[in-house]
Amino acid sequence: MSSLPLILRLDINGQPVNWIPWQEAACIYSRDRVAWTAGDHMFQLHGGHSRLTGEQSLLEINSIIAVKGENRITRRHSTPPLSNRELFRRDRHTCLYCGHEFRDPLLTRDHVKPLSRGGRDHWRNVVTACKRCNARKGSRSPEQANMPLLAIPYVPNLAEYLVLRNRRILADQMEFLRVQFKQMARDWM
Repeated sequence: MSSLPLILRLDINGQPVNWIPWQEAACIYSRDRVAWTAGDHMFQLHGGHSRLTGEQSLLEINSIIAVKGENRITRRHSTPPLSNRELFRRDRHTCLYCGHEFRDPLLTRDHVKPLSRGGRDHWRNVVTACKRCNARKGSRSPEQANMPLLAIPYVPNLAEYLVLRNRRILADQMEFLRVQFKQMARDWM
């Protein structure tokens, strides 16, 4: 059972909230907090046997569930937390200076406007850079280092961030989240 994919949890309005394990989804179902469901995938969980009837309990869980009592309108515009793992995935493991693709150990977080010059550690000021390009750029701006960026850094919305966080996404979950992606054309999408 632990190999089941994560369940996409939504608020009552259909806005994505987070990924939850099947155990948490089962608790939401058992407390009758599921407002509605979506998606094509259903998972069957077999429980214990009834002492009275001898029948085994069965719980069917959808791959996408909206939870009663949750309304996350204010979270829709909040900035997701920044980590190297999601940053590297946002930039598709590509150095945004030389354009080559690398494995995680060979990548770094580069601050477009260096921290030493007042830059911030924020999605719009960081890009994926290979160690060589990051060292070459040093504490200069891309213009000063004559190293133009290949793409503009951006803040992923919550749906995009959830895709960056989970690499075992079911097709119906991806289809649901993709509708909510920003409509901007991006070179690396």
